Amino acid sequence: MPNTLLLVAFAETCGKNGHAEEELDWVAKGLAIAEQTGHRMLEAELYRVKGEVLMIKDPGNMVEGEGCLRTAIEVARQQGARLFELRATVSLARLLKQRGGTVEARQMLAEIYNWFTEGFEFPDLKDTKALLEELAT
Repeated sequence: MPNTLLLVAFAETCGKNGHAEEELDWVAKGLAIAEQTGHRMLEAELYRVKGEVLMIKDPGNMVEGEGCLRTAIEVARQQGARLFELRATVSLARLLKQRGGTVEARQMLAEIYNWFTEGFEFPDLKDTKALLEELAT
């Protein structure tokens, strides 16, 4: 049975190379494995990737993508997986910003960003800080 970490990596690689359908296939496999085995460590990350690819694939239909991002955030919170919560929140904040929801985006992003007390040199936190600064203007 494939490792879900590899499935996430395969999915993201497909997405970066413009293969949205393949990306969705890898995500679906990962979610099915999580369901079958009960190993849900990367479930939030799988939902984040799925949400992002759905929005890229069909920019006119953001509803399902947003739902996946909100599911990713909820799953990450339940698991105490702050990094995955941060990543999904950044993705959702970007979506909200596009739709003019900068206040909500900034509030939710600041809440998770302020939880961190170290590691600010890492890319995820640098990206979060940059987005927070964009949302403040």
